[in-house]
Amino acid sequence: MKVSAEIKALEEKLGHTFQDKSLLRRAVTHASMSGPGREDNQRLEFLGDRVLGLVMAEALLGHDRNASEGLLAPRFNALVRKETCAEVARSIGVGEALKLGRSEQMSGGRRKQALLGDAMEAVIAAVYLDGGFDVAQEMILRLWAPLIASVEEDAKDAKTTLQEWAQGRGMAPPSYTEVERSGPDHAPVFTIEARLATGETARATAGNKRQAEQAAARALLDELT
Repeated sequence: MKVSAEIKALEEKLGHTFQDKSLLRRAVTHASMSGPGREDNQRLEFLGDRVLGLVMAEALLGHDRNASEGLLAPRFNALVRKETCAEVARSIGVGEALKLGRSEQMSGGRRKQALLGDAMEAVIAAVYLDGGFDVAQEMILRLWAPLIASVEEDAKDAKTTLQEWAQGRGMAPPSYTEVERSGPDHAPVFTIEARLATGETARATAGNKRQAEQAAARALLDELT
């Protein structure tokens, strides 16, 4: 099977040379490119999500042996959420290797968070099926190492923290206002303003409202503290 330069480069970043190259090819094949004789990555995504979850759960138990379930759960969610998978995917060039239909290529599919996150989970499954659990675990821990190290901070819900800060000072909960929406309908970009009753504000921009609100809350907290 002929292997593209992008696939070879991705193998190097993963630190795993595939015995079955077709697994990695399928892992980076989006549904828009599937067809007779060409499977997409959706089934691999399903499996990879579970492999990642097991590795992260075990890693968190070892990272903080005294943490309660109440502390571990938000940390776990921060490490396995789609945004985090997409961040890791960008760091190793998964987008460059994605096989997309023309419509997805034209609409910037290689940069879309959902596509990158799904593909990263599929790549994890491909490594697991080709090399076994230990190989997949080593790869995940290596790629996620900086995120695991900072997960206590990243797991904090900025909106909740800001609301608690305001209420602790007898203030009304902060408000969040969409001040701008740009970009095409298939890939909108939102700018959200977080505001306290006392007038302090901060703005942030992201690809969906939830992320923009969280980022605005974090920006406002940074200003306040």
